[in-house]
Amino acid sequence: MRLVADCHFHTVSSGHAYSTLDEYAREASMKGLELIAMTDHGPAMPGGAHVYHFHNLKVIPDYLYEVEILKGMEANIIGMDGSLDTEKIDPSQLDVLIASFHLPCLKPGTVQENTMALIRAMNNKYVNIIGHPDDSRIPLDYDELVRAAAENNVLLEINNSSLKAGSFRINTKENYIRLLDCCVKHRAMVIVNSDSHIHTDIGELGEAVSLLRKVGFPKDLVANTSIERLKKNLVSRRG
Repeated sequence: MRLVADCHFHTVSSGHAYSTLDEYAREASMKGLELIAMTDHGPAMPGGAHVYHFHNLKVIPDYLYEVEILKGMEANIIGMDGSLDTEKIDPSQLDVLIASFHLPCLKPGTVQENTMALIRAMNNKYVNIIGHPDDSRIPLDYDELVRAAAENNVLLEINNSSLKAGSFRINTKENYIRLLDCCVKHRAMVIVNSDSHIHTDIGELGEAVSLLRKVGFPKDLVANTSIERLKKNLVSRRG
């Protein structure tokens, strides 16, 4: 399975990442990626990007080293009502808006509460990806989550960093197997991303691809197997 895009990575603007956009684009070009999306952490994450970072994304060129650059954000879910730390940011200006549950930004609740927080985040029509729904510290009802993602045309992320040895997230492989089974059942789309925090990891998606192959996951449900399919899914909710 060839993946042509990586839509989740963090630059030095995220505070705990170590590379610049230029370094990422150059590395992506060398690896044959056609598109990458810069998605620095929202301001609720300790050390996260300042709102001015997102206000000024317009200065970034559409292509670097012949790689298309989408401008985005990994927003933090900051309430069980699905609210995001985008209050001072115009989400219509973002190509990619990932909504993620991060422990420093919101204390997990019950399975139902956590699941509903993610589903309610989908009420924001600019959210097009749910980030790393894979950590047993934030337990989820996968059938309910996947059904809602399918109904709302939101991509569910298969996060390669979560699957790496030494990941701080818990039971990710087992959780992804459950999620992928539900995706087949409900015909929900996924996107495979690196969640890179250093440029050498951009496009390194091997653990996730191996898992997809192991479970026999259908290629047509993976958004970033083609640029056309990816872009169609990213804009499908925005009108």
